[in-house]
Amino acid sequence: MTLLDRHHFAWLSIVTAVATIALKTLAWQLTGSVGLLSDALESFVNLAGASFALWMILITRDPPDGNHPFGHGKAEYFSSGFEGLLILGASAGIVWTAVDRLMAPRPIESPGWGLAWSASATFLNFVVARILARAGERLNSIALRADSRHLMTDVWTSVGVIAGVALVALTGWLVLDPLIAMAVGLHIAWEARALLKESVDGLMDRSLDPLSVSRAETVLSGFRTRGVGFDKLRTRRAGASSFLQVVVLVPGEWTVRQGHDLLDELEQALEEALPGTEVTTHLEPLP
Repeated sequence: MTLLDRHHFAWLSIVTAVATIALKTLAWQLTGSVGLLSDALESFVNLAGASFALWMILITRDPPDGNHPFGHGKAEYFSSGFEGLLILGASAGIVWTAVDRLMAPRPIESPGWGLAWSASATFLNFVVARILARAGERLNSIALRADSRHLMTDVWTSVGVIAGVALVALTGWLVLDPLIAMAVGLHIAWEARALLKESVDGLMDRSLDPLSVSRAETVLSGFRTRGVGFDKLRTRRAGASSFLQVVVLVPGEWTVRQGHDLLDELEQALEEALPGTEVTTHLEPLP
């Protein structure tokens, strides 16, 4: 897979957002449900987030340059942070609208057709969210993973809204519609918190996940039997790129050739254990 594949997945997300906006807006117009309105507003957030993700993914394709010698991979973290801020804004708007409707309830009209269109949009979001999740894991793309999580949040909130509209239609309790809309708003605000945290962690050079670090340490342990040591193991991720640095300690009487050959072998072993990781080693004599 290449970076162009991320570009394609981002376009898939954009097309899906446009389609779900149309379906959910139709559902809201048919029913007048504030819960379905909140769901439609969330799809506009999806569209904005997917569009920004596409822009950031295109930036990551730029090669390293004099000002950015490690590349532009961190641009994807701006995408997840932007989506988090958009979700927070949508959450505030949803809760505000729900409070207004709670004070002045309105009956729900044509719930059957409205729920049918909303369910269609929800199923579409679910399918695309799963596609994006698999692509994000395979391509190490935080932008695609964030978009997938955002869509899955939309799926679960849509399920809640649909259930709320159905309950109103069955029971006649109009208060359920705005109450569920408020629950939707609070739920997506929680998702925004998670996306913002992940974005900040990436921009702050958080280390690789514990499993990756454990794999690296296992490789280093295998080389310790040769009488060498290691110090200052450091890892970080920048979007789809990951980096590992380590100081290699060898006996002082070793020749330059011996040290060079060891570093070549070590770097190859680490890159095989952590595919796609850029490994940097530094040679020092044992104390």
